[in-house]
Amino acid sequence: MGDWIRCFHPAPAAGTRLLCFPHAGGSVSAYHALSAAVTGVVDPRLVQYPGRQDRYGEPFAERAGDVVDAVLGVRSQWDDGRPVALFGHSMGALLAFETARRLTAEGRLPAALFVSGRRGPSLPWRPAGRRPVREMSDAELIEDMKGLSGTDNELFSSPELIPLFLPPVRADYRIVDEYEYREGPRLDCPVIALTGDADPRVTVEAARVWERETQGAFSCHVLTGGHFFLDDHLPYVADVIAAALPDRSAATP
Repeated sequence: MGDWIRCFHPAPAAGTRLLCFPHAGGSVSAYHALSAAVTGVVDPRLVQYPGRQDRYGEPFAERAGDVVDAVLGVRSQWDDGRPVALFGHSMGALLAFETARRLTAEGRLPAALFVSGRRGPSLPWRPAGRRPVREMSDAELIEDMKGLSGTDNELFSSPELIPLFLPPVRADYRIVDEYEYREGPRLDCPVIALTGDADPRVTVEAARVWERETQGAFSCHVLTGGHFFLDDHLPYVADVIAAALPDRSAATP
C-alpha cells in the first residue's frame, strides 16, 4: 500500500472506506483492534506516519499540512470511488478534520468525520501552564505522557527504549502545539465526536465544540475512560460508525 497507507483487514464488499489517523506518537498498530472491529461495516485503511515502525529513520512530519498533503498525494491507495469516511483520535482528529476540509473543497464530500479524544479544533490544546514541547525536557515530556495514561509504564522504566519511542512523540506534539486553526466554510458531512468521561484534556463541553465545524448532523458520544478509551468500547464504536454511514447494509463476502 505504499509508505503512508496500511490495510490489516480488507473488506472489498463494504460500502464505505474508512481512513484512520493515529494519535500523537502512535502508529497503525494502535488501530489494529479498531480495524478488526469495523471491517465489514467499512473497508478500513490506516495512515502510517513517518519516523516509526517500518518507517523508522524517515524524517518526521513537521506540520499538519505536511501529513494531509502526503495522504492526498497517495489518494489512489485509499480512494477507489466508494464513499470515504475519516476517523482520527487526538492529533489524528485534527489531521482527519483538515483532510475532510480539503476533500470538501475539491468537491469530494466525506461520508462522515469521526473525531475522538480531541476538543474542538478552534480551542487551544495545550493545557494552561504547560510549556510548548519545543521547550520541554525529555523528563517533562514523559511526565506529560504519563498524565494521559496511553503508554505502557514498562516503557517509561526502560531507559534503552526511551530513545525509540520519545522522538516520534516529541515530533507529533510539536505538530499539535503549532497547529493554527483557520476559519473556513463549515463541513457538509456529519461530524461524530467521541470522548472519555475522565479524559484529563477533553471535557464533554470541549468535545461538543466540534459541532461548530459542520452544517450537517452532529452527535457526541461520551464513554467511560480517560484519553485512551477506544479499545474498551470497540463494539459500541463500530455501531456508531455503522449508524453514521450512507450504506449500512454492507458486509464482508
